[in-house]
Formats: sequence, structure tokens, C-alpha cells
Amino acid sequence: MHIVLWDTRRRDVSKDFAGGFGVGQYRGQGLRGRVVRHFYKRDRRPVVMVFAYLTALLRRLGHTVEYSEDRIPTGGDVYIVNPSLITLDLERAAIRQVNELSPSAKVLVVGLVAHTLREAFEDLDCTVVAGEVERLMEKFDDVLDSDEKVVDIGSFDELDQLPFPDWDLFEPKRFRIGYDFTRFPTGLVQASRGCTFKCNYCPYIIVRNKVRFRPVESVLDEIRRGMRLYGFRSFKFRDPLFGLDRKRALAIAEGISRLPKRIQFSIESRIDLLRPETLEALRQAGLTAITIGIETPDNATLRRYDRAPIRDDRQFEFVAHCREMGIRTVAGFMIGFPEDTERSIRDVLNYAKRLNPTFANFNICTPYPGTGFTEQIREQVADFDWTKYNVYTPVLKYEHLTPEQVSKLHAKCFESYYFRWSYLSQNATLLWPWLRKLGLRPAKTVLPSDEIVDPAPKTAAVNLPPGARVDSVQPPATPHEIELPVVSNETQEA
Repeated sequence: MHIVLWDTRRRDVSKDFAGGFGVGQYRGQGLRGRVVRHFYKRDRRPVVMVFAYLTALLRRLGHTVEYSEDRIPTGGDVYIVNPSLITLDLERAAIRQVNELSPSAKVLVVGLVAHTLREAFEDLDCTVVAGEVERLMEKFDDVLDSDEKVVDIGSFDELDQLPFPDWDLFEPKRFRIGYDFTRFPTGLVQASRGCTFKCNYCPYIIVRNKVRFRPVESVLDEIRRGMRLYGFRSFKFRDPLFGLDRKRALAIAEGISRLPKRIQFSIESRIDLLRPETLEALRQAGLTAITIGIETPDNATLRRYDRAPIRDDRQFEFVAHCREMGIRTVAGFMIGFPEDTERSIRDVLNYAKRLNPTFANFNICTPYPGTGFTEQIREQVADFDWTKYNVYTPVLKYEHLTPEQVSKLHAKCFESYYFRWSYLSQNATLLWPWLRKLGLRPAKTVLPSDEIVDPAPKTAAVNLPPGARVDSVQPPATPHEIELPVVSNETQEA
């Protein structure tokens, strides 16, 4: 059969982020806002990993695969659509067009939006595939033969059985993620999948609340393959909790350090999972950036939404240590909780300035369907226009602010954060690594001795995977995937 993967990049969507719900990009106004916006637009982010896995497994099953952005090609036997929230209306329109142009073709809708918003497709001639799409490797014929509107194929346990993602339909030599790297093109890779923790706003735990690991050698083989076939010189690990199993993280670092060519790589994790010796091993292997979630300095807000705080002094020490090691920190902050005030949002901005990570992204709190957070604040959800669920648009009713005020404060966060001398003085050598070769070093970080130290409360025991070692049990670091402006010299190599 001939299978068409239909996609869109309109509305600046990045479908791999926010657990698969997708995010947009910051749209700044005014001179400073346009400067920040300019750096957002410079990247060509990889296509969603789901499509790379689908290409590989469908070819393994003997089918031909075609990829198309926005255009509806004719001649397909099966069309597969992976919607994001902010482009859901575009995917719905594409399905209608396929129904008109190729009435005998089967249309499958996959991904997290399909899993959580099944009712959004009831009026269309299509089959919603709930669960993890890679199960189609075993269930593809069953899904095609089913007359049900929704087929739940479950989740995938044996990640070592997955084929390596096949990127050759998606112009992989154009992939670049400049806030993490200076070497391109950039590939995506997963060493683990899922999360064991309970943050009620987190979309990563919707399908399955469990971490599953791939064999270390399989991960390294995939990296070698990406280097050989696609020329990837950098890799972004798409694990929400890289380093949950410290021994496994160290084994990956050792394997990367033995590759025939040096690569750059980035990870996403929690501060308490990355000990200094682990950081050093990763840096020696080529680690250039770490994505972490800070959210807000207001511990009461964090606890209200089932996230136990991490002590402020540990956050300052971690960011400062990364800076000294030459590792970029990509930190996520959240504003626009229902109870936020102008003061609380300015507190987030001021805390971000004191912490001074290499990149700070300010997300507006977004109630994703299927999360406990959305159920908790359902009466305060003001807008169900999914095109606004891009993490940069207010969609809630606020107790003390209007949506317009939240938008203005959100813009203030971006514009005020990046246009500071102290930001450049401490981060210039990370933004432009060639400055280190000239002997420049970042300005000394002064760790605050009088920051509020509010230890995280003791929490109930959590069943961790075998071999997992953590210093303290806290919910995962990042509620939304973090997309940040690129302020790096793209032609220089670290």
C-alpha cells in the first residue's frame, strides 16, 4: 500500500513538544519583542518523531511512504494525520479534503491529541488511533480492518523492538536547534520514554505514567546511524527525565565519547538527578545544553498543583555550576496561574534574572485536555479555542488580572530578561563559545546567601525503575516543552 503522512508547520507549530500537544513560538511586539522573535524563527526544527518512527515501521511492513506538508497528494491508500492542538482545525480540514478527493482511502488520526480529544473527530470519516503510535508495528492490519471509530492500541513496553527512526523523507540536513547547539544538522533521539511522577499539569503522563528505557547500545547505534546516513552533528535527547538511571546515563556518556567523531548533545532533566560527577562525564562527552523547569519561586503555587519545590540555593548552584563548565541552561518559567497577580508575575521575572540561565522561556499556564490540572481549574478555563493553546496566549479566567494584563506582563518578561548587561556578561561565552578560545570567561556568579530556603516536604515513596537513583523524590521538572530564542553564533563550533 501507499501511505501518506500529512503534516503542517503553519502557526509556527512544533508538534513534538508539550508531550505531543505541540507549542507555537513567541510573537513579540515592539523593537525588543521583534528581536526576540527573530531568533525564534531562525531554526528549522525536526519533524515530529512519530512520523520518523512511522516511516521506519511502515517500510519494514513493506509499504511505500510519502510525506507532504499542507498539500493533499492523491493516490494514497492510507493517510495518517498527527494533529497538534493549535493546528487541529487544519488537520480536520485536511481529513475532509482527503474524504472528498480519495473517498476509498482510509484516514488514521494518531498522537496525543487523537488520544485525548477523540470526540473532535466524530463527525469525520476517519479512525482515531488511541495509544502510542508505534504499536501499529503489530496492530496496523487490525486497525485498517476495524469498523470502529476509535481503536485503542495501548502503549509500547519493549522499546528495543522499535526500528530506528527513518528521517530521509523530511530534509534532515536542514534540521537545526540553535539554542542547544553550534553544530548542525541536529537529530532527535530517545533513550527513555515517559515519566513516573505526578505533576497534575504535565501531558507526559497522560498515556502512561511509567518510565521505559532503551538498551544503551541501541541508543548508541542509532546515533552512529544518524551521523552516517544524515550527517547529524548534534542530537537532542527527547527524554523527559534523562539521568533518572544514573548508571545508564554514564554508560551513554561513555559510549558517546568513543564515537569516531565528536558530537554535541543536549538533555532535559531535573536538577536533583544530575550530580556534579554525572554532569562532568556528560560534558566531557559533548553535552552542551540542559533543559530544566523552574516554573515559579512561589512554593505555595507549586504545591497547589502537585509539584514539590526544589530549594532555591540548589537551583542557583546548579545554573552557576553549568555556566562554569560551559553548559547552557535552558530554563522554563510559568506565569498566568489563575491566582497570579502583577506582583507574583514580576517575582517570577526577578527570580529568573537572579538565576540568569542562558535562556529563559516564559510559558503562560495552559490547561491541556486530559490533565488533572484542567479538571482542577475547569471553571476558570475561559477559552476552548485550541488555536490559542500555544503556551504564549492567556486562556484562563484570572482572579486578579485580565487576559490583556497577563499578555503585557508576559511580553515584559521576555523583553526585560534578555536586554540586560548582567545577562550578557554572565552568558556571552555560552552564547558565542568562540569567546572562550580568546580567553574570556563569564562574569563571576554571586550565589545569594540570603535566598529563602524552603526544603521540599517529604513525599510518599515512589516506585522507581530498577537501577534508578535519586537524591530526593520530586515531580518532573518541565510542564511544557521549552522553546527558546537562538542567541548563538551558528557558524562557530564549540
